[in-house]
Parts: sequence; C-alpha cells; structure tokens
Amino acid sequence: MTMVRQARLEKLNDFFSPLSARREKGVFFCRIAGCSDEVTAFLLRYFDAARRTGVIIDGRIPNPTPDNLAYFTEMMGTEFRRDAAFLSEKLRRWLPRMSQQQRDAVAAAMDSTFQDLLRSGKNENMLRNAYTKYMCWLYYRFERIVNRLGAEEPPKILYDGTVSQYELLLLTVLSRAGADIVLLEREGDGGYAALDPQSAWSQCYQAGGLGQFPPDFGVKWLQTRLAQEADRQRLYGTPPSVRGCTNAWMHEASLGQVLTGAQARGGERDVFYNCFIAQYGAEDRLTYPRELFAFHQQLKSGRRVCVVSGGIPAPTPEEIAGIRRRNYTDPQQLAADLARNLQYSANAELQRLMVKSFLDIVLEEGETLAGNLPKLTNRAVYLLCWLKRYQGTLFSGWKLPEVSVFILFGGCATEAEALFLRMLARLPVDVLLLSPDLDAGSCLQDPVLLELRRSESVRMDSFPEERGQGRVSTAAYQAERELDTLLYQDSGLYRDRQYAKAETVTLQTMYEEIAILWDQELKYRPSFSVVDRTVTMPVLLEKICGVKDGQTAAYWQEIKKLITPDTRVISKVPWLTSLSPSPIKPYATQLLRNGKLLRDKIKGHSAYGYGILRAEIQDHLLDKIQLLLDRRTIAGTYENGTEYTVLSTALSLPKDILRMIQRFDFTKKNPKLIFIDTTEKILSLEDSIAAAFLNLVGFDILFFVPTGYQCIERYFREPFANEHQIGEYLYDLSVPDLRTLQEGGSSPFRKLFGRSNQ
Repeated sequence: MTMVRQARLEKLNDFFSPLSARREKGVFFCRIAGCSDEVTAFLLRYFDAARRTGVIIDGRIPNPTPDNLAYFTEMMGTEFRRDAAFLSEKLRRWLPRMSQQQRDAVAAAMDSTFQDLLRSGKNENMLRNAYTKYMCWLYYRFERIVNRLGAEEPPKILYDGTVSQYELLLLTVLSRAGADIVLLEREGDGGYAALDPQSAWSQCYQAGGLGQFPPDFGVKWLQTRLAQEADRQRLYGTPPSVRGCTNAWMHEASLGQVLTGAQARGGERDVFYNCFIAQYGAEDRLTYPRELFAFHQQLKSGRRVCVVSGGIPAPTPEEIAGIRRRNYTDPQQLAADLARNLQYSANAELQRLMVKSFLDIVLEEGETLAGNLPKLTNRAVYLLCWLKRYQGTLFSGWKLPEVSVFILFGGCATEAEALFLRMLARLPVDVLLLSPDLDAGSCLQDPVLLELRRSESVRMDSFPEERGQGRVSTAAYQAERELDTLLYQDSGLYRDRQYAKAETVTLQTMYEEIAILWDQELKYRPSFSVVDRTVTMPVLLEKICGVKDGQTAAYWQEIKKLITPDTRVISKVPWLTSLSPSPIKPYATQLLRNGKLLRDKIKGHSAYGYGILRAEIQDHLLDKIQLLLDRRTIAGTYENGTEYTVLSTALSLPKDILRMIQRFDFTKKNPKLIFIDTTEKILSLEDSIAAAFLNLVGFDILFFVPTGYQCIERYFREPFANEHQIGEYLYDLSVPDLRTLQEGGSSPFRKLFGRSNQ
C-alpha cells in the first residue's frame, strides 16, 4: 500500500465524506486559526468524531517516559536503519493489529519524513531519536487508530495547541498513512509557519468572517458543549420528523404573502411553510379597516383563523390550575417537567413539534432571565395555558402541509405575549402581529420576524372580523391627529395628557425661588425635557427650618399663599401610621418576588385599589414603586422586611391623593404636598415612604419645620430633602386654620415682588 494522497479542502464538512466520495480521493490535513459560527459547528462535530473513532491531543504529546523507552528497547532492540522494509518489519512486531498494507504505508511515510529531516541537516543520530519517539508515540498515543489508517472512513485526529517539529512530523506520517487531521491554532498560525513556511505538509483554512477564538475555547469547551447537547437531546426526546420554513419561501416582503396557498409555498416533503410578520401602521388610514375585513374574509376561506384583539387575555385561575408543576432547581428540569403538560393525542407529530418549540423558547428565555426560575416558571405556565386555549382552533384535524393563522391585533405589549408569538411561529401557523397605531409599543423581536413599517397611523379598538364591527377613526379625526402632530411635535406645546411615561429630577433651589417655581407649569421649569416620549419633570423637595425674623403671622401667610387647588396640607404628624387602612397589606409578601413587583398579580388582586385609575397612571405608579425599592431609599429595604411596608404603603394612598394623581398631566402643574411640623414628633415610617414615593411620582413636597428639629430624616438611608435655614427657631406653635387665615403682616415672598402688605 502506497502513501495516501493529501487532498485540498474546499468545505469543512468535506471531512465527513467517505474517502471514495471526495473529489481528490485523499485525506485532509488542515489548520484552523480563526473562529466563526461555521467553524464552531464544525469543530463540535469533528470533536465528536475524533472522540469516538480517533484521537484528541489537548496541548502537547508527552515525550516518552524512561519506562516507555526501556520497554521499547527490550522489545525491539536498538537497531535502526533508514529502510522501508526494516521499518515495516519493526511495525509488524510493535503494532501487530496493523495490516500489511497499513504497515507499508506507515513505513513509507516514516521513511519520507526521515528524508525530509536529512535534507534539513539532521544527522543519523537525530533520525534514530526521531524513530524511537515515533514508535513510542504510535504505541502509547495512537495505537487505537493505526488499524483504521487508510479506511473508507478515515480516523480523525484533533490537535489543540502549538505543534512542535517532531509532533508535526509524526502527524505528517499519520496523514500520509490515511488519517484526517485538524490542528486547532487558537494562538494563531505563527508557530506553525516557523516550522513549515511553505505550508507543504498541511493546509490553512481560509474563509470570510473569521475572528479570534473566545478566551475559554478549546478541547474542554468542546467537550462541555457536546455534553450539554447530549443532555438537550435527552430532554427533547423523539425529534419531530417535519420542520418549518419560516418566511424564506416568500416572493416579496408583504402581508399579502399570507394568502398564498400551502401547496404553492414550497414542494419539499416533511416541511411546512409559514409566515412570521409584524406590520406597524397602515398604507392608507381611510381604507385600512375595509382592507383588513377583506383580508380576513379571504383567510377564512378554507383555513383555520384565530384573531385576538387588544392583547392576549391572561390565563384564568382555572387554566393555571390545570398546569401540573413542581419546584425546580434549573431551567432544564423546569422545561422538561412542564413540557409533559403538552398532550395532543390527535396527532403525535404535532405534539412533538409543540414540545420542541416550547422547549426551544423556554430554554432560551432561561438564559435571558439568568436563572430566575420563579419568573421563568410564570412565563412557561402562560405559554402552556395559551397554547392549550388556542390549539383546538388552530390545529383541529391538522395534516401536513396545512398552515393555520393566528392574528394578534393592536400591539404586543408584554414579554409573555412576545414569547407566545415566537413559539407559535415554530409551529405550522402563520403568525401575524398587526399594530396600526404607530404610537403603540411592541415587545416582539425574533431573528426570523419580518417587520413591515407603514407611514400612516390608525387607531382601532378591535380587528374587523364582521362587517361594520370595530371603532375606526374618521377622516376628520385623523386630520385632527395630524394637526396635533404638527402643533405638539417638538414645539414646546403639549396636548392634554400627551405622554404616559415620566421621571423626576429634584431641583436644587434657593429659598427665594420656591415661590417663583411653586405654581409654575412643569414645562417652564429648568431641566424639563421630553426624550423618547418620556417626560423629565423638575420637582421641588425642600425642608424649610425656622421662621423668618421670628414673625409668625407673616410665616403662616406665606404658607397659605402656597396652597393651590392641587395642594394637600398635612399639619399634624405622623400623617400615616402602621394602623392606617391598607387592604393590600396582608398580601404584600405575595406580590414581590426576588426584588421585582409581580405586576400582573398585583393588578388582578381583589385588594388592589388603583384599578379605577387611568391605565398609564397605574403603570406610572408601579414603575415608581419598583424604583423606590431598587434605590433602597427607605432604610431597612431588603434587610428586615421593610420592602413589604414600602409596597403596602405605596399601594394604599388616601383617596384625595389618588384623585390628585388621576388628574396629573406630566407637562402641566403638578400636585403638591406640604408638611407642617411644629412639635417634637417625627415622620412615621409610612409618612417617609409616602413622601419618597410621591416625590418620584412627581409631587412638589415642602416640609415646614419652625423648630429646626431632625423630624423627617429618621427612616431615610441618605439625606432626603434640600434644607433651607431661614430664621429663628420657634417652638410649640399652633397651626392656624390656613383656609380662614386673614391676610396681613410682612411677606418675604411679596417683598421679593415688591408687593408687601406693610
């Protein structure tokens, strides 16, 4: 048997072709010095092949030990000749499992490398040492593959590291004898180039998009990744025999492609061809409702269609109770156990598709949530509830290549909805998100999702499934909206309650500025801005200590002048206490998990009292509760259970405060809170929570403390309000009825404007 020819590699996967099917009928000896997704996928497959029927070298091949050399000398003697017949005979005695043809090929390859060494200036003694090292390495490191050299399925060798000269020569011998070899050069090709500048013995793989290997890449990484893949296969069980082709079959990027019949989409057997499309806006706002109705009528002709408007309704308690679940220690265990809820006896193939799509989404979401198992469990249960709810409509009597249609109309507002749409898109379903209102946000993102964006915006309550159904905008209304856009877009003018999101920034002011800013609309204050439809509201948060010149009459007059229709005055502290009404308090521990509000559970709770407020205000309040918890403004948060007091207090504000919040427009005048504390009493924990919370909500808050005492600081982790010292400390003052207080006396605010009563 002569030496095996080394073939030129064109594609990495050619390594896995039988010898007779290769273009040049030879083996491959390839160096890989750059990483890409393609390279990673190849190396995983090659590592698996080398692990099963080849040899993996991690680092260097250890030099023969003294015991190895002694055993070789005892068995083979010390004789050495550069002769193929001599080498073949030695191989017969040393490696008896090799066939005569394999021995001849290895002997010829060894003799060829000895010739290479002679030409490079090596003497006879060096060749003897190389011979001994080769024989020991073949016996101790490569004996498992020597009897497979030159076979139709060549043995695979993976070398991870910077190869030495003698290692390279031995690998060349094995290549010439019929082995496929990959050198994984994570440090680059420079080390190899010093040994073989002309790349005479191996080929360096070249392809576009190659970059550096990740720091942890290597044999151990490949081994771990393959073990994970094996676990994943055990998790998935019997794979489905059909697969999906999503969007790739389309002739153009348009919603009309959904009307293409299943048979006309593609002809591959065991493939379903589906769509995953999100269309935002409309081409013509006046004709859009009529076009949708006609589109729906066409879809209903011979296909199963499910339409959901205004968001997917949350699972009912009965639906959730129907999902069997346990406590879990990792996402894989969670996904595998919950997947057992997916039973579809009508079609085993469809059930396997459901299981695979569910596992794909849940395991991916598990990585996104960084192991937050309670949150992952909730989302997985939602997916199962929704799939069980809609599977009868979508899959009744299904057979390949049929594809049903699921339409979510009005926007994808939650992560759970986005996950459900992504899961459906992996099943034989055309999944459509139609969001004609361009002001509506969307959580939906997916690599295969086709996003279509149209210029016109249309507000519709529901999908027009029946003629005359749904509320749509008239031409006059749309014209008014366009005028609104012209008037209120970056103009400094704002429509009533134009924005739903806001954040606060506390102004640092002089004492004299309070009167100027107090009754001013937020849009006129310093630092007001609107960025990405979020309003930044500059608010006041001041503690005013002492009485100007000791003049109490003027002091009370100035406080009275600050009382606006949206001002709440608290003249006695504590205002709120642990005994204040709080229907949500007994359930607070159930509404917070791992530092995050369980928003859906809060909103659906029977003790939740904010459900009558505007939807955007509810979200605003919950955002600020979460922010208050995250900042740990109140001492003891996440240390001694204070977080539950924060939650219950913020969800139990007095009715008059809620009404002020309900009226609140983030660009106009904001609600106010004035505390007056003339005694030694301090703000309660509940007072402190309410003040901190309302500051984040957007209230202006003033603390008038004529005593100068530390009456507001106790429950705050850091200094809370800006402090002003305006005059003499006075004690035991009685707060008059500010509503009936007659004007008179000196006024420091009036003096500022030249309007004193004196």
